[in-house]
Amino acid sequence: MRMFVIADNNDTLTGMRLAGVEGVKVNGREELREALTTAIADPEIGIILLMEKFGREFPELVDDVKLNRRIPLIVEIPDRHGTGRKPDFITSYVNEAIGLKL
Repeated sequence: MRMFVIADNNDTLTGMRLAGVEGVKVNGREELREALTTAIADPEIGIILLMEKFGREFPELVDDVKLNRRIPLIVEIPDRHGTGRKPDFITSYVNEAIGLKL
């Protein structure tokens, strides 16, 4: 199985290609939809690396794949400017999940 990256800029795409991960650069909703459709149709792709930005801006596209398909696995990764999450997002997530204040 291969990984495939869907990036929002050339820098990220180039870095991933240097690491041996092929992918595409997309700029909007329709391009993202096309890239996801193409990646899902390829039986060799087991993991799709997706910029967090797309998960925030187009959750309906990303969540549809996450909820209705076992393969490929979608992993949201930070873009070159860092993550959009709060510094304590893991602690907050655990607090919400188990109801304990850590």
